[in-house]
Amino acid sequence: MGQDQTKQQIEKGLQLYQSNQTEKALQVWMKVLEKGSDLVGRFRVLGCLVTAHSEMGRYKEMLKFAVVQIDTARELEDADLLLESYLNLARSNEKLCEFHKTISYCKTCLGLPGTRAGAQLGGQVSLSMGNAFLGLSLFQKALESFEKALRYAHNNDDTMLECRVCCSLGSFYAQVKDYEKALFFPCKAAELVNDYGKGWSLKYRAMSQYHMAVAYRLLGHLGSAMECCEESMKIALQHGDRPLQALCLLCFADIHRSRGDLETAFPRYDSAMSIMTEIGNRLGQVHVLLGVAKCWMARKVLDKALDAIEKAQDLAEEVGNKLSQLKLHCLSEGIYRSKGLQRELRAHVVRFHECVEETELYCGLCGESIGEKNSRLQALPCSHVFHLRCLQNNGTRSCPNCRRSSMKPGFV
Repeated sequence: MGQDQTKQQIEKGLQLYQSNQTEKALQVWMKVLEKGSDLVGRFRVLGCLVTAHSEMGRYKEMLKFAVVQIDTARELEDADLLLESYLNLARSNEKLCEFHKTISYCKTCLGLPGTRAGAQLGGQVSLSMGNAFLGLSLFQKALESFEKALRYAHNNDDTMLECRVCCSLGSFYAQVKDYEKALFFPCKAAELVNDYGKGWSLKYRAMSQYHMAVAYRLLGHLGSAMECCEESMKIALQHGDRPLQALCLLCFADIHRSRGDLETAFPRYDSAMSIMTEIGNRLGQVHVLLGVAKCWMARKVLDKALDAIEKAQDLAEEVGNKLSQLKLHCLSEGIYRSKGLQRELRAHVVRFHECVEETELYCGLCGESIGEKNSRLQALPCSHVFHLRCLQNNGTRSCPNCRRSSMKPGFV
């Protein structure tokens, strides 16, 4: 298969994919991969396969094609293509919750010699790195990366990237419990879709609606949360987007739990867990188990709650998500306190405080926890986060956290 024929077949696959004939598109692209002799065409078709498998939630296959794409880029000795393939490798690992590997591959991207693609893809590299730092609950580094990605988006008029970064910032602020910002950023993403997204994939609309649903639920606006989640789920079902379907099912379950309708919540959690397990989203499984544990606690079935917590704790430690570990220790603390089991209670209190220290989830001005309850936060240019009221009351012009870390003891 020559260069022109390869291009035609890649285009044919894209048309099939865009009309939701995904399996037919995959067949066309796989045939190009088997019979094509043009290396650049081979690289491009591998990129199509990476994207398609990502959206279907087939993350292990996505990783496999990303590895082959790197080998092809090396054969071509093209720095731009090498950067693109390393970014795909980073994203594959991000989807599989291999966050340390994601960060390592992103750093490889940033360390490659200056390329034409660097200006276009640098923002996407920073976004993937930010998502990985967020997966590890390294909040300052996550925010730093998101801000960098946002600068790339603004400097290059890349509204698609800006939309994706806004969704990630929504997730960031939902986790640190500034619910106003958790809603503001996905609303901004939805605005970008409305203003610029005429030719975009519907996944951008679905993504912004899902993050809005999460924020509305946290704010207690359950009707709005349900509307946004239904809109997102509708698009996810149309496009066979399994990862988003799983997230929507989890959100539906959380909404029903918030309403006290545990009978409806449990089967939604089960369905979410089934897809999360199938696609390999271990952090998603942790969030499902957290919801299930809270349901059992509401029913006062504490042994089943502990069982869910223990499974979640194993997964959270596996992927390195400190915030989930912190939440799970907090739930365990409540259960063991009610059971009067002092030794177990003390162990979880100690681990809870260790997790708070590790995540730096406390305000450097007042010393109180961040993320314990909904409160307005403000990030300084260094990406350290404080209570907005503390910054207003203290009128500080420089970061107290940075000041403290620079005051190293001298040697006589």
